[in-house]
Amino acid sequence: MQKNLVAFLLLCFLFSGPAFGQNIQFVEYDLPNGLKVILHEDHTTPNVCVSVMYHVGSKNEKPNRTGFAHFFEHLLFEGSDNIQRGEFDDHINEAGGDNNANTSFDRTYYYELLPSNQLALGLWLESERMLHAKVEKIGIETQRQVVKEERRLRYDNQPYGRVLEETLKRLYRTHPYKNTPIGTMEHLDAAEEIDYQTFYKDFYRPDNAILSIAGDLDINQTKQLIDVYFKNIPRGKGEIYRPKVTEPPITAEVRDTAYDNVQLPAVILAYHIPAQGTPDYYAVQMLSQLLSQGESSRMNKHIVDEQQKAVFAGLFALGLEDPGASVCYAVANMGVDPKDLEKGMDAEIEEVQKNLISELEFQKLLNQLESDFVSTNDKVAGVAENLANYEMYFGDANLVNTELERYRKVTREDIRRVANKYFQKNNRVVLYWLPKPKQP
Repeated sequence: MQKNLVAFLLLCFLFSGPAFGQNIQFVEYDLPNGLKVILHEDHTTPNVCVSVMYHVGSKNEKPNRTGFAHFFEHLLFEGSDNIQRGEFDDHINEAGGDNNANTSFDRTYYYELLPSNQLALGLWLESERMLHAKVEKIGIETQRQVVKEERRLRYDNQPYGRVLEETLKRLYRTHPYKNTPIGTMEHLDAAEEIDYQTFYKDFYRPDNAILSIAGDLDINQTKQLIDVYFKNIPRGKGEIYRPKVTEPPITAEVRDTAYDNVQLPAVILAYHIPAQGTPDYYAVQMLSQLLSQGESSRMNKHIVDEQQKAVFAGLFALGLEDPGASVCYAVANMGVDPKDLEKGMDAEIEEVQKNLISELEFQKLLNQLESDFVSTNDKVAGVAENLANYEMYFGDANLVNTELERYRKVTREDIRRVANKYFQKNNRVVLYWLPKPKQP
C-alpha cells in the first residue's frame, strides 16, 4: 500500500520543474504568428521527436472550471477537421511511432516520437491540433467520462490518492495552485460546450506555444516543412490570461487531519518555497535531494532503516513559475504514533538547520546532479522537452546547457540558510492522513 503514495507523488511531480542537460546545440526563431520554434539536429538514431508545449496549466483556469487544462490533454486527441475521431493515434501507430501528453500547474505538453522519415506527419498532426481541433459535444462527453474515471481510479479510490490535493488546498488560500490539475467532478459536470470552446481559443494558439523538435533532421528542410504546416495559423486574439496573484505568507502553523481507506497513518509537512529559477530554489532542491534521494538519503537512512518509524519517507520541492511548495511525507510503520513520526521528520530538518552538511555529502549531491545532467538528455524526446521547458519558464533555452552552474554556485552554508528560512513551523501545513475509524 505504501507504494501507492510513492507512485502517486512521482506522477504528480513529474512536471515539477525543468530537467537538466548539457552540450545541446540548437537553432531557435519565431514565426510571424508568434510561434517559437526550437530545432536540435542529432543523427545518432533515425528518429525524431516533434513536440508542442502550450503555456497553459491549471493555474490559468477559472475558479469554478478547474481541470480544463488536463481535460484538454485528453480532448485534443479526439481529432480535427481533417482527422476523424479516434484516428489520431492510428496515424502514429501505422508510422511505427509513439505519442503522449502531460499537464501541470503551468503548462501542457504534447509529443510524437517518430521515424525520422515521418517528420512531416508529426508536424501535420500538431498543426491540426493547434488550428482545427474538434471541440464539440460528442468528444467532450467521451473525454468527460474518461477524466472522471481517471479521477476515481487515481485519486478518489486510490489509497493516499488525495494527499496532494488536500495538502495544497490548505497550503494555498488565494493562488490557483490550491487546485490540482485533475480538477473536480462538480466542475467537469457543470462545464458546457461553450466553456471548452472558449478555453481552446484563449490558450491553444501559436503565440502561446513552443514547437520543439529534436532528432534526425535537416535544419533547413525542417524550417520549410514548418512553414507549410504552421506559418499560416493565425495569431490568437486578445490577451492571454496569466493570474497575477501573490499568495500571502503563512504566519502560524496550520494543522489538520484527513481520513482515508488506508491501513497505515501518514504525516505530511508542506512549506512555501520560492519560485523555480530563483537562487534559493536551487539550494532548496539540493536540500530535498540530501534528505530524500536514494537509499542512503538522511530520511531513508534514519527514519526508515535505523529508527523504523516509517515504511518510507521523503521530501521533494515542487518547482513552479510562481512560489511553489516543498512536501515532506512519511507513512508510519505498524504501531508507530503519527506524533512520534512527526518528531522524527522534524529532527531531520532541524539537523540541517543547525549544522552544515559534510563536505562528503555535499560532493555526493553535486555528483548526483552531474549524473542527472548526463542521463536526462540521452533521448531526443528528453531533449525536445527540456529545450521547451527552459524557453517557456525562463525565456532561455540555452539553460539546458548551463543549469548545472546554478547548482554549483550553491554552498553548504546556502543549504543551511534555506533550511532555516523556509522550513520553519510558522511556514507550514501539517496534515495527518489517518485510517478511517471502523464502523460498528
